[in-house]
Order: sequence, then C-alpha cells, then structure tokens
Amino acid sequence: MNKQVTSFSIKNWSESDRPREKLLLKGKSALSDAELLAIIIGSGNKNESAVALSQRILASSNHNLNSLGKLDINELMTFKGIGEAKAVTIAAALELGRRRNSEVIRQKNQITSSQSVFELLGATLGELPHEEFWIVYLDNSNKVLQAVQLSKGGITGTLVDVRIVFKKALLLGAVGVILAHNHPSGTLKPSQADIQLTQKLKTAGQQLDVKVLDHVIITESAYFSFADEGLL
Repeated sequence: MNKQVTSFSIKNWSESDRPREKLLLKGKSALSDAELLAIIIGSGNKNESAVALSQRILASSNHNLNSLGKLDINELMTFKGIGEAKAVTIAAALELGRRRNSEVIRQKNQITSSQSVFELLGATLGELPHEEFWIVYLDNSNKVLQAVQLSKGGITGTLVDVRIVFKKALLLGAVGVILAHNHPSGTLKPSQADIQLTQKLKTAGQQLDVKVLDHVIITESAYFSFADEGLL
C-alpha cells in the first residue's frame, strides 16, 4: 500500500493561502500574526509548516506579541525549527515593531496628562528587567524637547545626578521636566527613596525656574503619577 506523502511546504499550498502571496494580493493587514511571523522565519520543520510553527510559538506567549518580545534568543531556540539565525531575526523584527510604536508616540510631541507620559515611555520602560530613570524636557507649551535616559541601574534601584538633570534643562531651554522610571517588580507604590528624590529635584528646579511637573512610575501595563495623586 502506498503511503500518502504530505508536504508541509508553503510552496505546495494554494497561492491564495501562502503568506507572502497573500500579503502581495491582499495587503499586510489581511495576514494573521502567525502568517506574518511565518514570513519572518521563512520555513518550518519536517513536521510543521512555517505557519503551524508560528502558531505554536505565539500560543506559548498566549498570542501576545509583547510577551513574545520578552523571549530571549535561547528561549526562541527551544522551538524545533528555530535556530540561532531565525531566533535573531524574530527578535530583531519584534524590536523594530516596538521602536516604530515608540517613534509614533514621540512624534505626537506634546504632554497633556500623565497618560501621555505613559504612552511616550511605556513601550521603552515597561518591559525592562532593570530600573531606568528618564527625564522628559518640555517647553512652555508642554511640547517635548527631548526624552533622555539619565541612569540605568539594577533591579533594586538607580542613581540620579541632580546636577545633570538641570544642566540639560538649561541647555535645552526647558521650562518644565517630567521624571519617569520603571519598577521591574510590577509594583506601582512609590518607595520612600522615590518620594525623597522627587522632592529634591522639585526644590532644585524651583531655584532655576524649571518646574518638576510630574514623576511617573511605569510598569508593563500601568503607571503611577505623583501629580495625579497630589504628591507634588
């Protein structure tokens, strides 16, 4: 009895079902996340098509692209058919998507609320395993002059140099600043050190007519605003 041979190659699918052809015929928005990922990885393994493999990879992250973006190269390589080159390609593609989203937000270029700060920096800070402290410098219309990483620390904290904060403000001609840092632990409660640093920067800013407008603590999915909570 002849054994039926099944090919999992995309080349053997009907043209309308092939991810690359589907993108060309119907546009990129017509493709599912799995189909887009299949284009990135190019091929599957001897038991799975690229799309089936992509579906399995996405399922491991609950079909959440943010969660998928947190997987490191070694974690991606645990999937059969994903070697180092494909893992690097996936990581690079997801990082480009993250940066594109951040750039779109930055181009809005005006802070109108604490939510605006979260939209500006959430994609950059929310997923980090370590703590970073950023300063957003604003003009008198609350337009962003520059968003700057001031320091990068371990998971327990980071160091902030008050002199550097306001030296940059004077160079840019900023009239206001917003402080922002992430809590890798996921907690939104400000520490005593957070509160003390905020007051220290607020006092220093008053001497230079540069107002500290807010301090926003960022986690992956939420934020805490000192200004909203009446702590400034």
